[in-house]
Amino acid sequence: MDHLAEVSARVSEEIANNSIRDMNILLCELSEDTQLSREDRYSQQQRLRVAVSRHSTEKAQLAEQRRQWLTQGGIIT
Repeated sequence: MDHLAEVSARVSEEIANNSIRDMNILLCELSEDTQLSREDRYSQQQRLRVAVSRHSTEKAQLAEQRRQWLTQGGIIT
């Protein structure tokens, strides 16, 4: 397995784990990876950025949905 395939598999694993901390750590590691071309490094980092963004958006949407359920009918249940 070449280095790009290993990195891609690791990125996929971190995205599946859905841990913002671990994805951010990997983003930093990729910034210093000299074995990847600039384009390959960017594409893998972009996958992580999108996953982090999606995680944050979903978290906000779930919080809003929970707030609506709790205040349904004007009464907090």
